[in-house]
Amino acid sequence: MRGDSLQLAGTIVPRDSADSVLLAPRVVRDRTVLVFWLTAADTFSADDQAAVLDELTLYTDRIAPVLTRHGIALIPTNADTVYLALPNGGRRPIMLSGLEFPFGYVFVNPDEGERILSGIFPDDELLEELRIYFDLPDIDTTAQGPRITT
Repeated sequence: MRGDSLQLAGTIVPRDSADSVLLAPRVVRDRTVLVFWLTAADTFSADDQAAVLDELTLYTDRIAPVLTRHGIALIPTNADTVYLALPNGGRRPIMLSGLEFPFGYVFVNPDEGERILSGIFPDDELLEELRIYFDLPDIDTTAQGPRITT
């Protein structure tokens, strides 16, 4: 893993998935992308878990700068339910259990319905989904500048 990566492996996959601060349900108030890894992923072999987590981390690392540029929070969770804070002080639950895959992303914009992407999505697909959901301008993935080779 790169030194500047989000280190999802250390934050989203606990040593014991039943004993994690990330199991506490999140309350979302602002534009947010939640990266979720549910305890149901424990049924995968250790090799499969590692491979999926590597891909999830790689693609999340690649979209993180775009989220930062547009003021969109990136939050990991292991909770089966997250909550959207409502203007009246109430909360609306967003259930993540029972999806096709026990890992993926939830896009939340308090002014819109959420968008759940269950599974692994390459960064180009994630960026397109972000652009559409959050109504972002065309996303320039080359903003880091060209690489110089000799």
